Amino acid sequence: MTHTRFSNLLRRVFMPLLFIAWGSHAAAAAASTPQPGEAAPAAEQIEIGRYLTLAANCAGCHTVANGERFAGRTPMPTPFGTLYGPNITPSPQHGIGNWTADDFWNAMHHGKSPDGTPFYPAFPYPQYTRMTRADTDAIHAYLMSQPASDTPSRPHELRFPYSQRWLLTLWRAMYFEPGTLAPDPAHDALWNRGRYLVEGAGHCAACHTPRNRWAANDLRRGFQGAGMMDSPWYATALTGDAHGLGNWPAEDIVELLRTGSSPHSTAAGPMAAVVSDSTQHLSDHDLGAVATYLKSLPPGPGPGARAQPSEAVMSAGRRLYEQHCVACHRAAGEGAPPAWPPLARNTSVLAPSPNNVVQMILKGGYAPATESNPRPHGMPPFHALSDSDIAALATYVRNSWGNAAGAVSPHQVTPLR
Repeated sequence: MTHTRFSNLLRRVFMPLLFIAWGSHAAAAAASTPQPGEAAPAAEQIEIGRYLTLAANCAGCHTVANGERFAGRTPMPTPFGTLYGPNITPSPQHGIGNWTADDFWNAMHHGKSPDGTPFYPAFPYPQYTRMTRADTDAIHAYLMSQPASDTPSRPHELRFPYSQRWLLTLWRAMYFEPGTLAPDPAHDALWNRGRYLVEGAGHCAACHTPRNRWAANDLRRGFQGAGMMDSPWYATALTGDAHGLGNWPAEDIVELLRTGSSPHSTAAGPMAAVVSDSTQHLSDHDLGAVATYLKSLPPGPGPGARAQPSEAVMSAGRRLYEQHCVACHRAAGEGAPPAWPPLARNTSVLAPSPNNVVQMILKGGYAPATESNPRPHGMPPFHALSDSDIAALATYVRNSWGNAAGAVSPHQVTPLR
């Protein structure tokens, strides 16, 4: 085999697997000897770690529904097989109870287990590497203060060749460079704090930045929106344009992250879980910092060519909208926030992918339950509608009241049922 053919084989067959997961059961439970005489962490450090663990939403990938906190076994279905979050409780046998602070830093900063095994980068160490040593030490101290669970981590169920960890050496050489995020002296402390939370602990780019053909985040298209790797939802753009956050005042970004709703949109799908489990717990200062940084992001390149809807489809969609939607979302798509979000100029409605709109029509849903909004309004599912009806309704919503997001085909609806 020639060098060129071998390179093409790596690119086309092996490289797409590398986004998949974060460490096998053996790597997650790998142990190193605790430092003798190590002092118990101070209460202040543990509290900082608790807060940062919420900011990083560690429970999202390490706590299964109705399971023990941080005990793992959380499934992540992908085209390559099903992955499971590992146990990160202080269990010496099944969790990270034998990990030292150095071991934990090595995992967060370098993406390696205590025995040197590299983690798959769906454990977002490409973002966590930007965190400071003091903050990772605090997270480690907090996790070590939690109850140990002897729940064994569940091994990943990956097809060959996606289970071949040695390929990570190539991926890391091409796409990963460890390094903390130094403050930018051209900006104030609030902006720098926001950047640290967005690009580090919050790892927002892991969902909101597109990935290249080898599944590494394409930093040239930072925060321009992307399809989710492990679900049919689309993570909307955070950029400073009409398809992102360009029309959002900073205070509305804060409101969404705190309550799950805003005058512009409501958090749904995976983002609803992020609000519920993570951002609602952040301080007002930090939410303001996040909003300040997001408002500084440049505009994206704008939408490309879109398939224009026919008059017949728009007419059918209008009839369906008037029958099923107008009572809540109103005749001009203005909604009645926070109970019923607007559809006009809604970033999720305007996304290049229609998946979010179709998902909500098909399956309904609720805004996240938060301390500020403990009993949110919900939307019923309309799964009795045909694929053609849902496509027509989604097309109408995406192309009315100033929206211009292109037509939706019934073939785009069918896989989402």
